[in-house]
Parts: sequence; structure tokens; C-alpha cells
Amino acid sequence: MTQLDNELTELKSSILEMWNLVISQMIKGDEALRTFDRDIAMEVMETEKRVNMYELKIDKDCENIFALFQPVATDLRLILASLKINNNLERIGDIAASIAEFTLRADKDFDKNILELTKIFEMYAIAREMLADTLEAFDKEDTRLARTMFKRDNHLDELDRLALDVLSQRIILMPEQAHNNLLVMSMVNKLERVGDQTKNIAEEIIFYFEAKVLKHKKRKDKLK
Repeated sequence: MTQLDNELTELKSSILEMWNLVISQMIKGDEALRTFDRDIAMEVMETEKRVNMYELKIDKDCENIFALFQPVATDLRLILASLKINNNLERIGDIAASIAEFTLRADKDFDKNILELTKIFEMYAIAREMLADTLEAFDKEDTRLARTMFKRDNHLDELDRLALDVLSQRIILMPEQAHNNLLVMSMVNKLERVGDQTKNIAEEIIFYFEAKVLKHKKRKDKLK
């Protein structure tokens, strides 16, 4: 292997480590909400600092590879995709920490009926699976799997709208629960954003392996 190959292998390894760290945030955020465990919520927020450290390292590694090796073709696409995926993963880490913070801000455990009606745990599961599957798509060069993110993101959008309808009614009918229900509304919005960021990652995976730019294209064109 050349020195460039070694550097690119190390870069991909760092990205996968960061990816798994963000997935762990999503898993623990779900658990913190289900069990109303403030310690787990704090752990999610603390993990975000490690995610930020990975972002800085990966950015620096990409800059060094650009400067030292002037990569072209597939190698260049890997660097460009890595920079954007790195940014998306850092944002998802921020979002996961924000959701955990909402759990800490609750004045009491969340109404289980509300959590069921809003399908927030289904949203968590979809977002977490999207993250895990984009990691697999990146690692195994599977653009077909990456393309499944577009429909799954649409499903998250639908669940987001459903949850907001439910919560809007409950806030009016049950003002004594308004504080916690507003926090749930914020969580739902954040989970929808995880879908958006993961969809962006899928676009970068397709760009890397197929040299196709999907940003700003219509949804039907992305599925081709």
C-alpha cells in the first residue's frame, strides 16, 4: 500500500468510529427517554464532546491529505464526501445531545400515552436504523442501501406531522401537561432533523462511489 492508501484507510477508520459513537448517542437517548434516566441523558450530552473531537481530527486529516498528496478521481471524492459526512455526523451528535437535554428539562416523567400516540420511539428506531444502514452502505460500498434513506426520511417527515397534530391538540386540552408536551414536540422535531442529516450522508455515499451529485435533485431522480 502507498502512503496515500494508508492515510485514506486511517481516515475511513476514524469516520466509522465517529459514526458508531453517534449511533450510541441515539441508542442511549432512546433509553433515557423510555426510563426517564437522567444519568443516561447526561452521558449522551457528555459523549457529544467526543464527537466534536472526532470532527476536528477528521477535518485536519482531510486538510493534510489534500496538502500532501493532491488526490484525484475516487480518492478525491472520498475526501470531499468525508468532509461533508463528518459535518453531518457532528450535527447529528448535537441533535442527540439536545434531545437528551430535553429529557433533563422535564419536570416529571413523560406521559406514556403521549409518547405512544406521537410514535416517538418509532421515530427513534427509524433514525437509528438509518444511521446504522448508512454506515454499512459506506463501509460496504452499497449505494442501493444508501438510496433507501430517501423513502425512510419521508416516513420520518410523515410521523413528525402526525406527532405535531397530536401534541397541538393535547396542549390545548391538557394545559397542565403543556411543559412536558412541548418538550416532546421539540424532541420530535429534532428526530425529523436526524433523518434530514442522514439523507444528506446517503447523498455523499452515492457521490463517492458513483460520482453522481444528488443535492437539490427531485426525489424521483434520487431513486434512479
